[in-house]
Amino acid sequence: MTESWTGGVAAALPEDGFAGTLAGRVWNPAAGGPSVVAIREDGVFDVSPSYPTVRDLVETDDPAAALRAAAGERLGDLGELLDNTPPELRDTSRPWLLSPVDLQVIKAAGVTFPVSMIERVIEERARGDLAAAEAVRGAIVREIGDLRALKPGSPEAMKLKAALIEQGIWSQYLEVGIGPDAEVFTKAPTLASVGTAVEVGVHSKSSWNNPEPEVVLSVSSQGRIVGAALGNDVNLRDVEGRSALLLGKAKDNNASASIGPFLRLFDDTFTLDDVRSTTVTLEVHGEDGFTLSATSPLSEISRDPEDLVAQVVGPQHQYPDGFVLYLGTLFAPIVDREAPGQGFTHHVGDVVKIAAPLLGTLVNRVQTSERCEPWRFGVADLMRNLAARSLL
Repeated sequence: MTESWTGGVAAALPEDGFAGTLAGRVWNPAAGGPSVVAIREDGVFDVSPSYPTVRDLVETDDPAAALRAAAGERLGDLGELLDNTPPELRDTSRPWLLSPVDLQVIKAAGVTFPVSMIERVIEERARGDLAAAEAVRGAIVREIGDLRALKPGSPEAMKLKAALIEQGIWSQYLEVGIGPDAEVFTKAPTLASVGTAVEVGVHSKSSWNNPEPEVVLSVSSQGRIVGAALGNDVNLRDVEGRSALLLGKAKDNNASASIGPFLRLFDDTFTLDDVRSTTVTLEVHGEDGFTLSATSPLSEISRDPEDLVAQVVGPQHQYPDGFVLYLGTLFAPIVDREAPGQGFTHHVGDVVKIAAPLLGTLVNRVQTSERCEPWRFGVADLMRNLAARSLL
């Protein structure tokens, strides 16, 4: 029954199976809280006695080597945990999968692909009105042209900026899209992300929204990129289109930040160059029979991942517990779902599959944020739980 919408273990794993170093988190009923786990071919192993949090693992000199060397109690097969993860099927006496992120701050970069930048401009010009978007789109594209070869912050980009200001079509989204400074925002509170095989949340008042399929980097407190996962940066286009000052309301709602299915740590099977060359795919399957497929090649990103990380952490800002960073998406949701010119928006029950060859598949089902599982286990709860387990 689980596999009917989650895809099962074969889909969740990277194309090379268990060859990489895969870290995760599970809810461990025996411990009354979350456990950091190593996901291996012979099972899922609780390594929390060595690494009480993913943050502790990421802060080691070589996280992949540390995880490979860690011993721990076997909690079951990956398939058993995955099958037990959807809330409607869950036996709360047995472990289930969580997001592979705990104490890290959850950050996201926006407008990192030219196509998505143009869509943000359209949202702004249409003032969040889905019906007006198509006409605005045509006018904007005619004026701006193809920006894929333009390097943000370059003399050529600054020349274009001056020209667009003179034409009266400058936008705050063009500023972060082609200017020197990237858009980076806090996507969700610490511990608030959800993992695979659960629901993602869309605010019930939104009538124009979409998934954002992305790669999510795991970064240590020293700014060192140590691994990656997949992510869904759920976005309310109507809310952000009304005003960029509503970004928090558009981006941060219950269950609106999905990360998983695992964290793949960098080792000799997987490097940052693999991230740079990967293509993220998206599939949406609606209960109404609607389907949507799209691709987002990281090779088309306008800012290198290391540049984006450098704009987040450094002398200007410190993250003692590290952070994760959504890299942005090329996905431009302009396929009509209902009436012509109306574009795409989610329906409750949509199954969203985000995949990449070396990162596996992150699967979620869409629900209103108000009806998703409430987020109740915060930092204080985690600290008390770890202390009770003598892990602090």
